[in-house]
Amino acid sequence: MRRYPDRVPATELAQALGLKPNTLSTYVNALMQAGLISQERVRTSLRYAIDMDAARETVDYLLHDCCRGRPEICAPNAYPASTGDSPMTDCKYNVLFICTGNSARSIFAESLLRDLAGDRFVVYSAGTKPRSELNPFALKVLERKGHDVSVLRSKNISEFQGADAPDFDFVFTVCNQAANEECPSWPGQPISAHWGLPDPVKVEGSDAERSLAFHQTYGALRNRMTGLTALPIASLDRMSLQKAVDEIGQSNEEGPSQ
Repeated sequence: MRRYPDRVPATELAQALGLKPNTLSTYVNALMQAGLISQERVRTSLRYAIDMDAARETVDYLLHDCCRGRPEICAPNAYPASTGDSPMTDCKYNVLFICTGNSARSIFAESLLRDLAGDRFVVYSAGTKPRSELNPFALKVLERKGHDVSVLRSKNISEFQGADAPDFDFVFTVCNQAANEECPSWPGQPISAHWGLPDPVKVEGSDAERSLAFHQTYGALRNRMTGLTALPIASLDRMSLQKAVDEIGQSNEEGPSQ
């Protein structure tokens, strides 16, 4: 569910859940028989994705049958009034980008959205296991593209979980590892999506090859930020907005190289 709409390899599911392969196989077979997930073979790898319609029907059943149509019976805080289908108000939106190290991808996303639409979005980034310093290749890319890197630093996600933290309207994970980890509970239930990209930090080779990987990641994220800023957020209901940001996350094209 955290990686929706991605298809996730079985080995990655087993690692994220701490399960042995044979135990995972038993569980996914049961879920497939129930119609809650689907399976696809990609070369030698089996990949799984949740069927969102089936999951929604299951939740609806639990709500209307088991809870007798009264969600407060089952979970007093699970369905706040703010999660209805009314459009988001036309205001300045708080956005958080999360990855593991907070040294490249989430820093790219923060810088891009701030510079593309800082009048509409207040942008933050954080890491689940942040590095002490930002990646030097990432900084070079940002400087070449004209971004102000003096405002950037690597931050732990815990900085945004206290009482004084901003209330987020959007929360995006931009790496698979961060998406697989236990998600904190964000007040107000913001729109969330997984916009995972390969980690350019892990690319090996010459400096030119590594630099190219960072430029490609920057370009892909720039495309996604452009898609986000083009959305008529104030006129979309929650379900339509969620679908739109999910679709943006499926775009893996590189951005312009200039």
